[in-house]
Amino acid sequence: MKIILVDDEYLALKKMERLLQSLEGVNLEPLTVRAFQSPLQALDAAAEDAPDLAFLDIDMPEMTGFELADRLLAMYPGLEVVFVTAYQEFAIKAFEINALDYLLKPIHPDRLAVTMKRVASSPPAGAPTEEGRSVNHMMLCCLKNLHFRSADGKLHSFSWRTLKAPELFAYLIYYRNKTVSKQTLIDLLWPDFNLKRATTQLHTAIYQIRKTIKTSGMDLHIKFQDEGYRLEFGNVTLDIEEWEKDLRGAPPVAPESLPEHIAIMDKYPGDFLDEHGYGWAEPEQERTRLLWFDHAKRIAECCAGLEQHAEAIGLYQEMIRKMPYREEGYEGLMKLYASLNQRVGVRRLYQQMTSVFLEDYDMAPSKEISAWFEAWEKERVHEKEEADVQ
Repeated sequence: MKIILVDDEYLALKKMERLLQSLEGVNLEPLTVRAFQSPLQALDAAAEDAPDLAFLDIDMPEMTGFELADRLLAMYPGLEVVFVTAYQEFAIKAFEINALDYLLKPIHPDRLAVTMKRVASSPPAGAPTEEGRSVNHMMLCCLKNLHFRSADGKLHSFSWRTLKAPELFAYLIYYRNKTVSKQTLIDLLWPDFNLKRATTQLHTAIYQIRKTIKTSGMDLHIKFQDEGYRLEFGNVTLDIEEWEKDLRGAPPVAPESLPEHIAIMDKYPGDFLDEHGYGWAEPEQERTRLLWFDHAKRIAECCAGLEQHAEAIGLYQEMIRKMPYREEGYEGLMKLYASLNQRVGVRRLYQQMTSVFLEDYDMAPSKEISAWFEAWEKERVHEKEEADVQ
């Protein structure tokens, strides 16, 4: 067990070193302890010899313990971090971000022993299962809402202590495998905070995400580089990528391939992060919604051709619900109703479309669909006249 201690106060540093060396009853021997007053020196030493555990004072002049841990975790995502502070408010923040532990100065030997027992019981990152397989065959899910699917196929929600951490996590998922600058993240999530406070909030959220990822067991890593953060995927799939891959690889929609396409449709529970209400996610929601819409249209047309009317009607109704400003849903359903001689349904749907277009989007239905409806109405009038004559 290789441990680094970082504290700008020399006496506090030496005391912690002595306490660690004198611990008894903790199954972590032998311990190698290196102490640093300078965070920059600690970074250099860590780059040469990877530590397993870091005790970091939070309030230091060169950089805060949050910033130092950020850089250390960028090098070693599996590193365990314990924050040390003389200030209760910092301890509360450390607790909120789900650090392995936090210690208040002056540190009592019994309290330090509790921390070290937690370290001893913490499983190493990426530990294999009993069968020797990785535990990380998992799926991260962002369609409809943010959750994950474990290796056994069960769905799980994330547990968050703050509101900003899940949004930051979702934003990094959106820009997965790309570095997003710290300033961009601050401007997005904490635009009204001063730089120092916003930076602290950012670090707090990053730590909470890292601990949440570790708790879930997913092979995901947040890296810090070029003054920004990036989310890197290991042995984890993303539901939206898998859905698009299935969509691209599927054969054309036809009676013989219809079951495959319905199965793909079932993998789309909702739009990208739809339930979270993040404004920045709207372009991606629109993009995936359009993909879904085009796919649903082709399936509905196939179902209608096979006289699977209930399935086709359901799809057209969902198309209208998802994209009320697109005519294809209304048009397909009106024509299906017309073929089934459901005249009231045709008229009601055309009135609904006209009202929605005018009130919500300040536009009228296209000339083509209006002409179709007028021709259909004239044909109904002609039929009625012929029936009256007879």
